[in-house]
Amino acid sequence: MASRAVWKGQIRLSLVSIGIEIYPATTSGPRISFRQIHKPTGKRVRYEKTVKGVGPVDSDDIVKGYETGKGEYVLFEPEEIEELKVETSKTLELVQFVETGEIPPLYFEKPYYVVPQDDLAEDAYRVIRDALRAERKTALCQITLRGKERLAAIRPCGDGLLLETLRYADEIREAEPMFSEISDDEADEEMLDLARELIGRKTKSFDASAFSDSYHQALKELIDARRKDKSAETAETEEDSEDDGDNVVDLMGALKKSLEKSEGGSSGKSKGGAKSKGTSKSSSKSSSSKSSAKGSGSRKKAS
Repeated sequence: MASRAVWKGQIRLSLVSIGIEIYPATTSGPRISFRQIHKPTGKRVRYEKTVKGVGPVDSDDIVKGYETGKGEYVLFEPEEIEELKVETSKTLELVQFVETGEIPPLYFEKPYYVVPQDDLAEDAYRVIRDALRAERKTALCQITLRGKERLAAIRPCGDGLLLETLRYADEIREAEPMFSEISDDEADEEMLDLARELIGRKTKSFDASAFSDSYHQALKELIDARRKDKSAETAETEEDSEDDGDNVVDLMGALKKSLEKSEGGSSGKSKGGAKSKGTSKSSSKSSSSKSSAKGSGSRKKAS
């Protein structure tokens, strides 16, 4: 299989367990991205972690800060947050079934393909798939991905099963404040009939390939034209090897390291709560965090 499984384990229905693997169902595609270039020198613009009045700071001196008020933060060591990550379970327990179509669309988050691990698991896998399809039901479970426990729905999709992570109830905003000023009056009958007729004329089977990203296409055409233009401005820049030892952080590199650290810590056992660190250590760093929060040119929170 082309992609890499993001989860391996078992689906359990009562006493029946089926070996499965889960793969991302979507891809970001060949999207165009740009670098920021300093025009006078043609060199790449870098990102620094700085504190107002201090300048660049070492990553080891950065802690997590939760804002409790304007310019006020409760401080935590990164390790304290890491310890709270949920231990990855290798079993998806199908705890409830709901009517397919009962879950509102705004709860759905990200889709994944669920496939049997081997030929031995395939027979039982097809039984679950066909039973869900026959009963028009969707299974609910919880899955731990990258240290975070997510609610998920599993339902038939073509020849297989689709798992979609769901938002929790407290992640959904109430619609009433948004729609409260919309009148309850019924629509004009003549206008309603006209609208229904227009909808009927334009109704077709869904085909995503019939649509494209016009902005992305225009960007590609602009880049191709600029590359062919011999008089176009260009820049040549070299990677600065000396940056490896200082506090200048490449944004993409930092994000990749954070992701690797997150994945590496996902197997750790969860704790009942964060351990408190020494008071003197938190106090000595609180003034720097407040200065960082008030400085207009630096970030409010340590990333």
